[in-house]
Amino acid sequence: MTDPVRRPAGARPLRLAPFRAVRYAAEAVPDLAAVTCPPYDVIGDQGVAEWEAADPHNVVRLILPREQPGDDRYTRAARDLRSWLDRGVLRRDDQAGLYAYQHAMAGATAVGLVGAVSLHDPAERVVLPHEDVFPTPVADRTELMAATGAQLEPILLTYDGGGAASDVVDAALATEALLSVTTADGASHRIWRLTDDRVVHTIEEDLAGRQALIADGHHRYAAYRALWARSRSRPWAGTEKPPPLELDAASRGLAMLVDARRHPLSLGGIHRSVAGLSLGDAITAAKTGFAAVTHLAHDADVTAALRERGRRGSAFAVGDGRDWVILADPDPMLVDASLPADRSPTWRRLDASIACEFLLPRLWHVSDADRRVTYHHAAASAIERASHHGGVAVLLNPARHEDVLSIAALGERMPRKSTSFGPKPRTGLLMRLLTELPVGGRGPAAGPP
Repeated sequence: MTDPVRRPAGARPLRLAPFRAVRYAAEAVPDLAAVTCPPYDVIGDQGVAEWEAADPHNVVRLILPREQPGDDRYTRAARDLRSWLDRGVLRRDDQAGLYAYQHAMAGATAVGLVGAVSLHDPAERVVLPHEDVFPTPVADRTELMAATGAQLEPILLTYDGGGAASDVVDAALATEALLSVTTADGASHRIWRLTDDRVVHTIEEDLAGRQALIADGHHRYAAYRALWARSRSRPWAGTEKPPPLELDAASRGLAMLVDARRHPLSLGGIHRSVAGLSLGDAITAAKTGFAAVTHLAHDADVTAALRERGRRGSAFAVGDGRDWVILADPDPMLVDASLPADRSPTWRRLDASIACEFLLPRLWHVSDADRRVTYHHAAASAIERASHHGGVAVLLNPARHEDVLSIAALGERMPRKSTSFGPKPRTGLLMRLLTELPVGGRGPAAGPP
């Protein structure tokens, strides 16, 4: 990963520390696929109910808990976590280690290391964010971690590797896995535990001088840092005094680190749906800012048409599930007046920037942060949402890898929810405790965090 803005002298090294993972106990959980699920931000309301129905111990009850009489949702998650630990549904590994993880699905594979990553201020240029975040999800994930005393799903980082750490991962893949599961979507997940001190030291030395890009999990990384700041500023988790920083489990965050050179991730766009906006009104308004508004035939492949038009510049597919148009050739003068003047040329030509700063607010008079706007990693989800809420779906082409890296390297942030890197780690396979007793904050962890 080329970075024209180098790490400042004296910046703390990038570290991925061993930890004692919390995992489902094989003897208590016969079907690992039924108790794990996708990351919290790709599930949706209907998905929560479906995953809850899959198994009484599905991890969705921890990451997206529902409020019940007498319990707020965070307390509920904390009580479930403690109960599952007490009853042996979940078990913490006896020995700290790093974990090699392979997630293979149709057309894409993610291979990397899972551990406790060091937390850094963006000015350090060590862990590079590339998207803005919404304060509400950051606060939500912070409170969930504080209540449960746990980091329940790893974020996804990528880096320009090709070194010894990747050699270790690739060597592990040729050995017998610690666990293996194939989920209902046909994806396979395999995990290996690395505990040898020499192996861990090799990884530490290789990663120390590197930079990592946040591929997925900007809100969770911001929540990691928020909880870390809280632990330093006042007693955390009910303790009389905060634990020393060098021993503070909250100073690191659960993450999967993927070598972009050897095992590159796939990159997709994140789509929008806008409730309460009719397709007719959307098209009428769009014609004031786009020179090309092309109606598609009913049997057209919408995503293919969008991809083809996007090769010539910014383009968006807008539809209500029945009828579709492709918007292209946005008015350059109107776009230029709508976008922040202090952003780089790369930022200003992003489809996500044009959608969030021009199409939505200037033409449709709705902010990207408006409650009527919903975000979708899959086009089908955006279309379904629009169809059922009297609105429109807005489909975007993915950003280019090189543009994402360039923006991160410059210290800029893409609009919120601009990229969807993957495949993403399966939630529930590896979890990390921040305290020995996760409920009620009864003290800091004893032993390796």
